[in-house]
Amino acid sequence: MSAEVSTLSRVRTARIGRLRRWWAQVVLLAAILVGLVVLTLTRGDTNYSLAEVWRVIRGVDAGGADFIVGTLRLPRVVLAVVAGAAFGLAGTTFQTLLRNPLASPDVVGITAGASAAASVGIVSLGWSDTQVSLLAVTAGMAVALGVYLLAWRGGLHGTRLVLIGIGVAAMLQSVVAIQLEEAGRGQLAEALRWLTGSLNGATWQVTTPPTIAVVVLGAVLLSRTREIGVGQLGDDAANALGVRVDRSRLVTIMVAVTLICIATAATGPIAFVAFLAGPITARLMGNSGSLLLPAALTGAVLVVGADWVGQNLLPHRYPVGVVTGVLGAPYLLYLIVRVNRTGGHL
Repeated sequence: MSAEVSTLSRVRTARIGRLRRWWAQVVLLAAILVGLVVLTLTRGDTNYSLAEVWRVIRGVDAGGADFIVGTLRLPRVVLAVVAGAAFGLAGTTFQTLLRNPLASPDVVGITAGASAAASVGIVSLGWSDTQVSLLAVTAGMAVALGVYLLAWRGGLHGTRLVLIGIGVAAMLQSVVAIQLEEAGRGQLAEALRWLTGSLNGATWQVTTPPTIAVVVLGAVLLSRTREIGVGQLGDDAANALGVRVDRSRLVTIMVAVTLICIATAATGPIAFVAFLAGPITARLMGNSGSLLLPAALTGAVLVVGADWVGQNLLPHRYPVGVVTGVLGAPYLLYLIVRVNRTGGHL
């Protein structure tokens, strides 16, 4: 009896230790994010004190800071946090569900579908920003559903979905290339701004839809943490534990797709954030617990930090998607080399 009590005690102690480590990492990521937000709001071409920024946030007259901080910087950093959290949460959901680090919206064609639709809307149809955003969301969801159906063969296999997604993305990128070739000068500039991934058009009106989406859809994904975690054990084990794997996976993937498409419609496809957030978070968290909430924070840190670097530390101002692309491309090459060396196992 004492041996059983001792074993239960050790298990309980280990579980408490993992929970404490999980919360410590979450608090650390949140602290880094808050620090980057403060840096973005206070430092730039014109520097402002925390007191001035706080006056702007409270709606108290702060002189010149009202426009620079309240109209330009604040909506931009809110959009960066919201979009980064959406990309990080949705990308990690994909990678966890499909047990494949390449199963990211960047890789499997979802953002390519939104990009192709947006380029058609801008160049061929001459639509407004709102119409282009709605078209991008619809196209991204349609591509995701199409890839899912094409990859289904009595079940969903992560590697099959990745390969089909890569092929679909390549076809959609040709649509983008054709549209850019036919675009006029004004259309080309607008299309490139959208396709690169940029926060330059951030206003409170643009920021509101993705904020609502992150709150609502993010809560839905976080509420399914157990089902997503159980799915990592394999379909047979998950079914034995009472999880309807196929239905749960489809519902969760569609929620994640909706989240990623709404964020993409607001900022364009910010490269590799959805792809990088999960692996970075896994390195930080180890086996401490669920990666979903920490990955959302990691995504927000990546976008806010990359945007500040692109706007302040480089010789010219670059959209945030350029900076994240520089960070993400080497990691993608590393994964491909690793797959080759391990015979197809990541």
